Amino acid sequence: MEKHELKRRLGLIDATSLVAGSMIGSGIFLVTSAMARDVGSAAWILVLWFITGLLTMSAALSYGELAGMMPNAGGQFVYIQRAYGKLVSFLYGWTVFTVIQTGVIAAVAVAFANYTAVFFPVLEQKIFAYESFVFTNKQILAILSIFLLTYINTRGVQNGKIIQLVFTSAKLIALFALIILGLYVGLQSEVLTANFASAWDAKKTVQNDGTLTVSLLSGVALLGVMGATIINPLFSSDAWNNVTFIAGEIKDPKRNIPRSLFLGTLIVTIIYLLANVAYLSLLPLNGSPDGTTVMERGIMFASEDRVGAAAASVIMGNVGVLVMAGLIMVSTFGCNSGLILSGGRLFYAMAQDGLFFKKAGELNDKEVPARALWVQAVWASFLCMTGKYGDLLTYATFASLLFYILTIGGLFILRKREPDAERPYKAFGYPFVPLLYMVITAAICVALLVYDTRNAGLGLGIVALGVPVYYLFLKKKL
Repeated sequence: MEKHELKRRLGLIDATSLVAGSMIGSGIFLVTSAMARDVGSAAWILVLWFITGLLTMSAALSYGELAGMMPNAGGQFVYIQRAYGKLVSFLYGWTVFTVIQTGVIAAVAVAFANYTAVFFPVLEQKIFAYESFVFTNKQILAILSIFLLTYINTRGVQNGKIIQLVFTSAKLIALFALIILGLYVGLQSEVLTANFASAWDAKKTVQNDGTLTVSLLSGVALLGVMGATIINPLFSSDAWNNVTFIAGEIKDPKRNIPRSLFLGTLIVTIIYLLANVAYLSLLPLNGSPDGTTVMERGIMFASEDRVGAAAASVIMGNVGVLVMAGLIMVSTFGCNSGLILSGGRLFYAMAQDGLFFKKAGELNDKEVPARALWVQAVWASFLCMTGKYGDLLTYATFASLLFYILTIGGLFILRKREPDAERPYKAFGYPFVPLLYMVITAAICVALLVYDTRNAGLGLGIVALGVPVYYLFLKKKL
C-alpha cells in the first residue's frame, strides 16, 4: 500500500499570501463603527489599530523562532506541546476546533452570504423560524461555500494555493484602490480636520431604547474601555498564525515561515491603518442613529456597522455599496479558503498524536488530510446553522489571546530548557519584545474579564471543558 506524506510545495510568496489572506476578512469593513461608539475619538481609534499592529507583528516575530525550531505540520499545537506537554496542547487544539477556527470559518462564510444577498435578495428569505432561531437561504449559501472550499482543498494543496494567491491579490488591489480613492476624495473636504479637532477627547456612546447616553472617558476608565474594545481590531487581525499549521508543506520552512509571518502581518497592519485614515477622511466620526444619509449617521452609526460600504458610497455614490459588497465577497471567500486549508493540518497533527479522531490523521491520494478537512467543515457548518457564531467569536478571541500568551511564554521555557537547540531564527528583541507582548495582552484579557465577564468566562469554560475530553481520548488510546 502506497504511503502518502505531506509534500513541501509552498514558497515564501504562497506563505505570505496565506498570512495576509487569512487575516483580511470582513472585520476591517465593520469593526471601526463599534470602536467609534466605545471610545468616540479619532486619535484613540488609530492608536488602537496601531497597538494591534505592533502586538501582532511582535507575536509573529516571536513565533518565527518557534517555527524555525519546529518546522512541522500543526504549528502552534506542536510548540505548546514541546513547552508544556500534551494536556495544554490538547486544550489549545480543542479550543481551535470547537470555536476558534471553525467559529471564524462559520462567521466569515455567513459574512460572505450576507454580502451576496446585496446582489441576490432572495437569500434573505426565511426557511424556518422558531422564537429567536431563524434559518435563511443565506445560511444555506454559507454552508455550501464551506463545502465547496473544503472540496477544492481536498484535491491538493496546489488548488488551495491558487485560490489563495488569486483572491488575496484581488482584495489587496481593491483595498489599496479604496484607500487611494478615499484619501483623494476625502482630503478635498474638511471631514478629516473636523474629526481631529478634538482628537483625544474620548467618550462612550450607548444606544438604549432610542436614547443615547454619552459618558466622558479618561484615566483608568479610558484604559479599561480601550482594553475591552481592542478585541475588535485584534479579531480583525487574527489568524496570522495559521501559516504555522501548514509548516509541513512549506519549502525551506526554517527561513520562509518567519519571513512570511513578518511580511504578512506588516502588510496587513499598514493596510488597516490606511483604511481607517480613509474612513476618517470621508465620514464624520459622530453621527445620529436616526440619520438618513451616510454623512448624518457617521462612522459611529453606519448602517449595520458597514463603515466600509458607507465610505465607498461617499466616493462612488450608490454604486459604491455594490462595489464594496463585491469586495467583501472576494475578501471573505479568499479568507475562508486559507482558514480551511490550514485548520485541517492542525487537526491532522492532533490525530497523528492520538488526540483527535484517528481517521483525521490520514492523507488521501493528493497528500492532503481530507478527513480532517471534512470534520472541520461539518462542525463549522453546524455553527452556521446555530446562529451563535457571533458570540462564539467574542469568547473565542479571548481564548485565542490566552494561548498566544502561553505560546510566547513557551519561548522563555525552551530557551532555558533547550539552550543548544537549533534556532535558525531568533526572536526579535528577546526578551523585551516577547515579554512586552505578554504583559500587554494579559492586561487586555483582564480588561475583558472586567468589562465583558460573560463572554470571557465562556471562553475560559470552553478551554476547561477540554480537560475531561482529553482524558477520554487518552482512555480510548490506551
